Formats: sequence, C-alpha cells, structure tokens
Amino acid sequence: MSIFQVGWSPKNFIMTNNSTVLALKYRPQVFEDLVGQEIISETLYNSIKFNKSANAYLFTGIRGVGKTTIARILAKSLNCENGIDKLCKDNFCLHCKSIINSNHIDVLEMDAASKTGVDDVRDLIEFSRYGPTSAKYKIFIIDEVHMLSKQAFNALLKTLEEPPKYLKFIFATTEIKKIPVTVVSRCQRFDLSRIKTEKLFQYIKTIAEKEKGKVTDEAIKLIVKISEGSVRDALSLLDRGLISNSNSEELNLKKAQKIYGYFDKSSLIELFYNLFKGDEIKVINVYRKIYDSGVEPKIFLNDFLEILYFIKNISSIKPDGNNFTLNDDEFNEINKISKQIDTKDIILFWQFTIETINELEIVANPNLCVEMFLVRLMYLKDSNKGDYKDKVTTKDISDNLGSEKETSINYNIVDQIKNITQKEEVEPKIKSQDTTSIIDINSFEELIDLCVKNKELKFKYELENNVNLVSFTEGRIEIAFNENLDKVFIKELSNKLFQWTNKRWIILLSKKEGLITKKQEEKISKNKILEDVKKSEIYNKILDILPDSELVEFEKNKETKDD
Repeated sequence: MSIFQVGWSPKNFIMTNNSTVLALKYRPQVFEDLVGQEIISETLYNSIKFNKSANAYLFTGIRGVGKTTIARILAKSLNCENGIDKLCKDNFCLHCKSIINSNHIDVLEMDAASKTGVDDVRDLIEFSRYGPTSAKYKIFIIDEVHMLSKQAFNALLKTLEEPPKYLKFIFATTEIKKIPVTVVSRCQRFDLSRIKTEKLFQYIKTIAEKEKGKVTDEAIKLIVKISEGSVRDALSLLDRGLISNSNSEELNLKKAQKIYGYFDKSSLIELFYNLFKGDEIKVINVYRKIYDSGVEPKIFLNDFLEILYFIKNISSIKPDGNNFTLNDDEFNEINKISKQIDTKDIILFWQFTIETINELEIVANPNLCVEMFLVRLMYLKDSNKGDYKDKVTTKDISDNLGSEKETSINYNIVDQIKNITQKEEVEPKIKSQDTTSIIDINSFEELIDLCVKNKELKFKYELENNVNLVSFTEGRIEIAFNENLDKVFIKELSNKLFQWTNKRWIILLSKKEGLITKKQEEKISKNKILEDVKKSEIYNKILDILPDSELVEFEKNKETKDD
C-alpha cells in the first residue's frame, strides 16, 4: 500500500532541527509529512520511483503553503543515498544533511529577489555545464523566480528546453502570471492550494500539544482564520501566542485577539445593531473603542465588508465547526440581522463601503473618514431608482438624506436607516424657524457670499484659498484634495449647510484635479488687468511725465466694474 493512501497524520511529526522557531522546528522532511498537498506529493513520489522525473519543476501558490519545502524534499529524493522508499527522515545521509543545511555542492539555492540580473543566470548556466561532483543530480532551486528580469528568463530558455540528463531545475513563485509563458511551458507545473481550515486546525492543535502549550480551540480557530491557509503563518502566530503567554496560563480567545491585534466580531455586530437603530452616539462610541484597541480604519472596513457578506449569505453557512470565521454566538446574532435587512440595502452598503476604502487613500485622517462613513450610512435609505452604484454617487443620495418624511423605525423591521438622535435634536429647531429663512444655494459663488453674509469668515477663507472645486450641484459638492485644507472643514461645513438650507449636503473628496482656487483665479485676473493697463496709451503718457513711477495696484470704479 502506498504511503499516500494512508493519509497524513500529525501525530507522526518530529523535530527536524535545533531551531526554537516552530516554522523551522516542524518543517517537513519527507513527502508524507506535507500538510494538505497529498496529490502533489504522491505525483512527485511516483515520478521519482518510476524514474520519470521532469527536467524542470514549477511550484506556485500563496506564501507559506510549502513551495520551498517541497523543492528541498524533491532535491533530497533525487539524491538520497537510501532511495525514495527509504528517504531520510531521522538519521540523514550525507547528501540529505547537506541539502537541509543548504551547503550541498551540487544543490544550489538562489533567491531571485536578490539576484535578478542576466549575469547571475549566465553564471548559473556556466556552472551547469559541469556534471555533479558527488550526487546523482545537479539541482538548481530558484525561489521567487518571478523576480528575474526578462533578459534573465531569455537566457534560461535554451537550457530549460534541452538540459543535460544530470541537471534539474526547481522553481518556486507566488506570482505565476509574472513568469513568461515560454518558461512555464518548459516546466512541470504544480499549483499548491491553501490548506483547508479543518486540516490546518488539527495540525496547529497537534503542534500546540507537542509544545505543551495551553491553547483553547477558539484561539486556534482565530489563528487559522488570520493565517488564511498558510501553514508557516499559522505556526508563526502560534509561536507568538505561546511566547506572549509564557506564564503557563491558558491562551484563550480574548488573549489571542489582543496579541494578534484582532478585534472581537461581537463589537462589530453591536455596531451593526446600533447602526440599524439609528443611534449615532452608540455607533461612534463602539467604533472608537475598536479603533482604540489598535484596529486600523482599512482593516475595520474590510471586516465591515465581511459582516455584510455573512448577512447576505448566512443561510448557506453551516455553523458546524468548519467555518472558523464565526463562532456559534456570532453566527446566531448575524442570522437575526439577516432577517431584517433587504438584499438591496446590503448591496448598496457594500458599494458604499468599497468607495470609502478608496477614499482612505486620499484623506489626511482615515479615522475621521470612517466616522463620517458610519454617519452617512445612517442617513442612507433604500431607493428603487436606478442602479445601486448611482445611489452612492449621484443626487439620489442627497434627496434621500434631505427627506423629512416621518417613518416609524422598528428594530425588527428596518425600512430605512436614519439618525434618530440627531433628528430629535434638530427637528424642534427647524419647526420653530420661519420657512422664509431657509436658503437655496445654487452655485459655489453663492455659497461664498452666504458665508460673508453670516460672518463665517473661516469658511470664506477656506473656500477661497484651499478648495479646488470639481463640481457643484444642489445638495452635493465635490472638491479635489488639498493638503492645506483644514481637516475638520468638511464636517463643519456640512453641518453649517444643513443649518442654513435645512437639507443634508454631501461633500466628497475627489481624485480629480479640480479648478484653481478663487484666490488663484483672482490673482491671475488681476495680473492680466495690470498687463493690459501697462500696454495702454494713458499709462505710457504717465510714464513720460513720471519716469520713475510704477503701477503696483489698482482699484475698479464701482459704477463701471463690469467694463
């Protein structure tokens, strides 16, 4: 019976070197020790056993799934003194020991990330002209092969196509698309898959037991989630957790979350509940707690997207232990939320979140951007008009935000998302106002004039000096990013516009260049007038009378300012 028919058993794992780093300590030394790559292992095993090994091998996959490890095991299998059936695992022969220590004279390992040039490849090809010194095969292992230059790849082509019988190439890469097709076609390609969560969970649990570490299943599930199918990453995370918890206490989920900087899903679920209820204060407070725990705004938004995905697809997720992203309590809470939200709202939220992630690249303070994102979500209601993408980027949002329609918001049935707290504070003031005091603003210039009228000189200064206008429509202003703009200007102006117009305004930061500022426009206009005056006849006559004079300033006649 083949060893691969038996399957992999983590109980058989042994320490392979004296390293204290778990990723090195438990590095596989034979094919049957590989985690989650049984088919590839069996194929390589049979190719060597039946003497049908290829001239060149290409291993591709994400980081930490075993590309370099398989390359070394393959090199050992080709040169081991005991043969493939008795491949060294405990007591290493001379060849296997040298390959493990990366000092075998006939097995050359090269990191293409540091040796990318054609000269390095030419030296390698020149070295390949000579047969092996002591081993059966001369083997070149090139890691991160996609980093080689185009000229280097071209230099390899001939040797790859017709190599000597004693020469083997083994390539490893995470970026298969960056390798020329002409090179890929000359290699036997193997795509290493991500390690399945259940298998990785059992593996990490076994290693933790071998290290006599007290780790809960929930903490191991978190490690599996963060590692994203990478064995090396999972071992590194376990190593870090055991070191941080070296006082012999149990490494539970809460401790693991603090160690790995991963916030509890329950906090995000709580945020969703308050978001749908329209409780702005609680939403912002929950987010700030998450932010203060060390979670970056971009990571928060990505996890926000993940929750949206779960809300949409919760019915297809089985909480039977195979899904390590959610525990049972989180699953049940999200399941409750999913029954209260329409699919259209989820899609709209998803698109809006994606656009906010893009905005993070151009804003000076991503944290404030996320807070405004959450506030804007609470004023976003369902609209049946147009494509969902347009709801986020067109005037539809402005109309939705400015709606004064009285709607009963129930926790169990969410028809619209609205900020109740702000509604209670603002509506009494609005009702007491005279409707004639409500102002319409139809242009950027009218906005500046309104700032002057209301003695808001700070806003006037920012609008004239630091705002590059992209577009202006009622309820929506789009401006280009300007590093001189006050960080809180957008938020303050939005509040002021609501006060003046009784409408919600959207102020967006755009990647577009935008127009020049009003001050720059004024300066250009002034310089042009000065130049025209200097060319005039009357100016030249004045210079004849007063030769030392110079025109430095002028003032328009109010009665003829348009002339």
